[in-house]
Amino acid sequence: MKIAVSIAALAAALMISPAMAQPAPAPTAAEADAFLAKVEKAMFDHSLISSRAAWINSTYISDDSDAVAAYFGAIGTTMTVDYALEAAKYATAPGLSVETKRRLDLLRTALTLPAPTTPGAAQKLNDLSTRLQSTYGKGKGTLNGQPINGSDIEEKMGSSRNPQELKEMWLSWHDNVGAPMRGDYAKLVDIANAGAKELGFADTGAMWRSKYDMPADDFAKLTDKIWAEVKPLYDELHCYTRTKLNETYGAKVQPATGPIRADLLGNMWAQEWGNIYDVVAPAGAGDLGFDVGDLLKAKGFVETRPDQVDGPDTPEKQRRGYWEKQMFKIGEGFYSSLGLAPLPATFWDRTQFIKPLDREVVCHASAWDLDNRDDLRVKMCTKINSDDFVTIHHELGHNYYQRAYNRNPYLYLDGANDGFHEAIGDFVALSITPDYLVKIGLLDAAKVPGADKDLGLLLRQAMDKVAFLPFGLLIDKWRWGVFDGSIPQDQMQKGWTDLRLQYQGIVPPAPRDETKFDAGGKYHIPGNTPYTRYFLARILQFQFYEAACKQAGWKGPLHRCSFYGNKDVGAKLNAMLEMGASKPWPDALQTFTGTRTISGKSMTAYFAPLQKWLIQQNKGKSCGW
Repeated sequence: MKIAVSIAALAAALMISPAMAQPAPAPTAAEADAFLAKVEKAMFDHSLISSRAAWINSTYISDDSDAVAAYFGAIGTTMTVDYALEAAKYATAPGLSVETKRRLDLLRTALTLPAPTTPGAAQKLNDLSTRLQSTYGKGKGTLNGQPINGSDIEEKMGSSRNPQELKEMWLSWHDNVGAPMRGDYAKLVDIANAGAKELGFADTGAMWRSKYDMPADDFAKLTDKIWAEVKPLYDELHCYTRTKLNETYGAKVQPATGPIRADLLGNMWAQEWGNIYDVVAPAGAGDLGFDVGDLLKAKGFVETRPDQVDGPDTPEKQRRGYWEKQMFKIGEGFYSSLGLAPLPATFWDRTQFIKPLDREVVCHASAWDLDNRDDLRVKMCTKINSDDFVTIHHELGHNYYQRAYNRNPYLYLDGANDGFHEAIGDFVALSITPDYLVKIGLLDAAKVPGADKDLGLLLRQAMDKVAFLPFGLLIDKWRWGVFDGSIPQDQMQKGWTDLRLQYQGIVPPAPRDETKFDAGGKYHIPGNTPYTRYFLARILQFQFYEAACKQAGWKGPLHRCSFYGNKDVGAKLNAMLEMGASKPWPDALQTFTGTRTISGKSMTAYFAPLQKWLIQQNKGKSCGW
């Protein structure tokens, strides 16, 4: 509004007395460089305290830590909005270097949630954002009528095969956690949209899509193109999985045709289906021969339960978290084998490895760099199981990326695009193959599954990697729709349910009306984390993985490749990581893979044997929904 008023006043002045109007001198390239130097120092300095406030708020949730995080968040939001608005006036200065122009563009799109310049808007936006995240962190569902926290409900939904229990957990989580957020989220959307418009964008979603070195509409088209490449594989997996669920639960729980009931897929959000592999495993080839969680436990890795730590100095309490920490040591070992330097000693002192017993925390795993140099940490409520073993390799990928680019100017301290940041750890985790597990001593070489198990191995991977794709796409398609108004605020639940049906082919276990807000039951919605990065990461990881395997000279089936221990791969990888955001993402992609195009073809090549088999299994079935 201030900008609009200023322009109107100027126009009026020009009409009254054109001779007296003196145009402001055009900014120069030197002024733009001086502006960026000032901005990057101020943003760097502010990040040192604001990131610590955010860490405390995530690991010590309280009214006080909420207030402190909101305070520093509001300062950061105001600062970034002011700088983004100011950056616009330098963008057209003559003689700008390529570097200066890129940094100005990055500054203009630096915010996730922009606040307008209206007095108090930044504080209100951050109050809403903090309250939404805190609501999620404190959230609980129920199981058999008893409260159950977020991390425990995730684990239980992966192991229970009781449809009534699954339905109760699903509904209670979304009712208790998501529904109360609805009003706050609608207010947040309105404020963020006002801020995005001041920055020259149509809405917040358009601003998010403008961060990918191409016009916003072109980026949306790119995601649709990638989805079209992999959708046939997903459709076959959906059809096969639905058949197996129908055979397990019967038509009253899961019909043989149409969509799948969301709570039956082994995950609170039906985003990954690997936890129900036992339900879909093919006869004979279905036994993978090992489970990483079981392998860890066989080596003595054991969780210490809360009921074992009564008293101040019990041996169990002293050992609590020890084995979870050793899982991180294994993850570090993979990166070290590629020639990358070990994690700093402070990582082991400051990381939250397990859920504390004495306070509420945000258990959702995340990687942090608190000083933009080497104060690397992970926040996680680790369980000793296969999923968390993979998650550790993933989160450490963020940390190694953060450290690799830490000598760049502040505005380049990021991935080539946000999908890159997620893909690094994921493509390393693809290398958690039997060959890797043998090399690190977890799997006996004599027990490595034979080629007859390959279909099972691929199906198990697809239940996570392929099943995730439509979910990874629809989260932001929903938000883009809410931001641009194509999903009205009085139809946010309908918009969510419709997209889940359209892309995933799933339905909730009970009808949902507009008093609900199921989107809020997924951390990244109240956490305001753009989600298309995870869709891109699922695609990019296979491109990175195929490139690494070629560089390592791997000759066997692609899905069995491990580049563990290959320092040539590590050197080429680090060359890409060091670039950070300093170059457009196609440049970074080309550095490691030799191509400048994101494509789903590496993924479909990886799963080609499985897709052929699924088509045979689905013959005569009424696929689709």
